[in-house]
Amino acid sequence: MIDSKDNEKLSKTLFKKAIGYTVDEVVEEYISEGEGAEMRLVKKKVTKKHMPPDISAAKALLESSTLSSVDKYADMSTEELLHRREEILSEIAKGGNV
Repeated sequence: MIDSKDNEKLSKTLFKKAIGYTVDEVVEEYISEGEGAEMRLVKKKVTKKHMPPDISAAKALLESSTLSSVDKYADMSTEELLHRREEILSEIAKGGNV
């Protein structure tokens, strides 16, 4: 069963994949001084690699957020919806996250 922490981690990962991200790609080169000797690092190259947005992840993210929004507000009365709207607008005005 997925708990709330796993669900939040999954949502963040899906969002990251949906919008694209940059990752460090590390290539290391080792040599051995002789038979049975330890490997020694001689070259390390770190490059930034951009992972482009994934349309499937974006679609899944939009579908899941749309479904959760519908489920979240489906049973609210008009008055409750208007009150929630005011709360959201207030948070936006403060520069906070909704």
